[in-house]
Amino acid sequence: MTAAPDRAASWVRAVVLAALLPIVLAGCGRDPNLELRQWMEEQTKSMKGKVDTLPIVKPYVPFAYNAFDLPDPFKPRKIEPARGSSKLAPDLNRRKEPLEAYPIESLKMVGTLQQKQTMYALVRTNEKTVYQVKAGNYMGQNFGIITTVTDGEIRLRELVQDSSGDWAERQSRLLLDDQEQKK
Repeated sequence: MTAAPDRAASWVRAVVLAALLPIVLAGCGRDPNLELRQWMEEQTKSMKGKVDTLPIVKPYVPFAYNAFDLPDPFKPRKIEPARGSSKLAPDLNRRKEPLEAYPIESLKMVGTLQQKQTMYALVRTNEKTVYQVKAGNYMGQNFGIITTVTDGEIRLRELVQDSSGDWAERQSRLLLDDQEQKK
């Protein structure tokens, strides 16, 4: 019976010894950062701290905005050139003709007709619609007026606006489409 309490006591001693041994060994150990601390102390002795002086703050002087009658620079607006007073300006109030909805480059002259003394040209759109036109009719998107119709071409006078807003006259022509004749 005495062997059991001796065993229990020796087991308790072993557990207590195992728990205390790492604490005792840690207390006896050397500081691993000792050399680093010594070096830092030596370096801080030779350093002299210097703080730059604060810059002088200039006093705020408010600006008085007196340009209330000028346009607001932050408000979106369309910049338009000054319109010139050109005598070539087109009549914007007249009724548009059907061929004025197409760019002149998309129209093709496919033939001519003559009735009495009047020569008519046949013009096809890119939608395959054919229109009959004569001198004095309008076509193209640049206010083009037909000046002459011949067997091989239509001559136009177009009005285009330049960068200053003035209207300028430009001569154009639409030639007979040769591919139509070969079909």
